[in-house]
Amino acid sequence: MKINFIKSARIALILVYLVIVAGALVRMTGSGMGCPDWPKCFGYYIPPTDVTELTWSPEHEFKKGQVIIKDEKLWVAKATFTTTNSYNEGNWEAYTKHDYAEFNPVHTWVEYGNRLVGALAGIAVFIMALLSFTTRKKIIITLSWITVFCMGFQAWLGATVVYSVLNPIKITVHMVMALLIVGFILYIIHKAKETTAEFKQDKLFKNLLVVAILLTLIQVVLGTQVRQFVDEQIKSLGYDNMNLILNSPEVSFYIHRTFSFVVFGINLWLYLRNKKLGLGYNKVNWVIALLLVEIASGIAMYYLDFPFGSQTIHLVTASLLFGIQYYIWLETTRSKSLQMD
Repeated sequence: MKINFIKSARIALILVYLVIVAGALVRMTGSGMGCPDWPKCFGYYIPPTDVTELTWSPEHEFKKGQVIIKDEKLWVAKATFTTTNSYNEGNWEAYTKHDYAEFNPVHTWVEYGNRLVGALAGIAVFIMALLSFTTRKKIIITLSWITVFCMGFQAWLGATVVYSVLNPIKITVHMVMALLIVGFILYIIHKAKETTAEFKQDKLFKNLLVVAILLTLIQVVLGTQVRQFVDEQIKSLGYDNMNLILNSPEVSFYIHRTFSFVVFGINLWLYLRNKKLGLGYNKVNWVIALLLVEIASGIAMYYLDFPFGSQTIHLVTASLLFGIQYYIWLETTRSKSLQMD
């Protein structure tokens, strides 16, 4: 049964990372407001594909809660009814969460896909929590149900992001919360596994690793702020002028770019120390590989005017980097580790 629990935790972890990928695609395509309401999309469980579904027309049945766009505003059906030959204002109430009233079918379905993956991840985490009882370990059971709560909180955060029309601070909190959930699941997997792997202890390595993890989190926050600036520039300049996006960037961009040298330096130090002392943390190799991908995608965005997919690769790689760094830290805490001579 413990094997089934570990499998469920790994599936949950993969799905949470897929949510991060889907969220990155939403940001890359500018689809954050593809569904202006939550948890439905324009009042539908399966979103519309054509603007005619959101347009008032005679002899058309609208169900309670369905949305139309009229006079550049969103209107919600008060009850299920069939329209007559003339528009009746009494059948509708204004949508008051925000005043964003645009429809783009591509944006709508990208955002809807993001929500579907999020729902699947939530179900997977819930199944993990149910199976946690088979481990009979209090810490695993407790953390599994805390993760369920975190997923619910994350869903609520997603709704607030929509209602705020993509407030940058709320987007940042939303991203950090996703990494926190990743951390919980990794810790759960670590505690549930029975491993014979042994590592040499080195205090400096462990301390440097903590610094590296904190630096990664700071970079994620800074990167989210830079991304918000890019989004605003795209709105004003358009996709045809991507070469102008970073002509006059905010100070957060320069900090983010300069900080990357510090991040790489610390992690390179970890790699060299692990290799020199034979500490056994092979996942440090993955860290260096991910950092190279991260740097390459950052260079591509700056010098090649944001080629397609580069922003998604940049964000997802940072998320994977955090996860691997954190799991290496968990490996440093193994009780069976060996003392240095």
